[in-house]
Amino acid sequence: MVEEVLENGSVAKIEPPNIANITGYGRYLFCVLVKRKMDTFQAVQTIANKLDISTERIQIAGIKDANAVTAQHISISRMLPEQATQIKTSNLWMYPLQFSSEKIHSGMLFGNQFHITVRAVNQPKSTITERLEITKRELLQLGGCPNFFGHQRFGTTRAITHTVGKHMLLGEWEEAALAFLAKPSPYEHPESRQARQRLLDAQNYKEALSYFPTKLVYELQMISHLAKRHRDFLGAFHRLPKKLCQLFINAYQSYLFNRFLSWRIQDNMQLKKPLKEDYKLTVNNENSLALPLIGYKLAPSAGKQGEIEKRLLEEEGVEPQNFKVSSMPEISSKGGLRTALTQLIDFDIERPAKNGHNPSTKIVRLDFMLRKGSYATIVLREFMKPRNPVKAGY
Repeated sequence: MVEEVLENGSVAKIEPPNIANITGYGRYLFCVLVKRKMDTFQAVQTIANKLDISTERIQIAGIKDANAVTAQHISISRMLPEQATQIKTSNLWMYPLQFSSEKIHSGMLFGNQFHITVRAVNQPKSTITERLEITKRELLQLGGCPNFFGHQRFGTTRAITHTVGKHMLLGEWEEAALAFLAKPSPYEHPESRQARQRLLDAQNYKEALSYFPTKLVYELQMISHLAKRHRDFLGAFHRLPKKLCQLFINAYQSYLFNRFLSWRIQDNMQLKKPLKEDYKLTVNNENSLALPLIGYKLAPSAGKQGEIEKRLLEEEGVEPQNFKVSSMPEISSKGGLRTALTQLIDFDIERPAKNGHNPSTKIVRLDFMLRKGSYATIVLREFMKPRNPVKAGY
């Protein structure tokens, strides 16, 4: 379970509190969106459809995992509280908080509070406790958890978003479209996998409209365009939400960041304290090591990190200027910085307990908060040591 926390301390609770009166004033109604089994973009589209409004009127602070019960803040322009309370499906519901003169944006987001239950742990309690304590101690000594982007950043069952982003940066729009639409994955639903393979083999977009699964909403939007203009791959991407197109670019930045961090760890370089020539970010009034999120305005790294950066970009065949996308300027990225470690805030592990569904195994509950942009799956991976992250779900 995930509950979003804003900089002003507002927590999006999964269980709605008793709100007698909606306070504040302004054109934007702040609400809490609770969802499960759907991603944030699908949830926003569902709300827009039910309210019969444009998705442009709905704003979010952050994207939440589809495979969790999540609560997050959203703002909707020109909306009454009673309209918000009418939005309810089996996987999505909303409740209003207050009116505001300012719409919600990512700068308001502080982080997320995670409540996680790990089930079917097949070890004695003493072994579980010992292993949990060893990993917790190691992370605390390190100063946090290595701040990798989780694999869901690249696609939970079909890790293609960074590949699509790279093609977009290089102006390879047909390759980008085929990677998004027609690159099958052994981990996705057989119906989807077969549809993608069929499209990849035939590349007949008009025919694909008849057999592509209706749940692949974004793919069908692009295919509908290509069925009419079969070579206009750039135009097909314009049919997608702007935020989704930006996500492809961000995913490739994330992929590069993960490789930077991996190489730095492999070279036994410091993660807790930045070297003189390293990038730095101030966290809790202290300088923390930061690694680049490559963009067209970010200066190259210096020192040893600069060598890593130069070598990797040459290997990838990309340059920072590629992140200025002239054919779709709205998805261009100036670049930025991200800390190499993420701090575990209010970290607590309950003692192992019996699993009520399977008494021969145990359950473990973990509670912690992470700052925005950090992934709970990465923390879980440190404790659970999965052999197959895709199959395990993290």
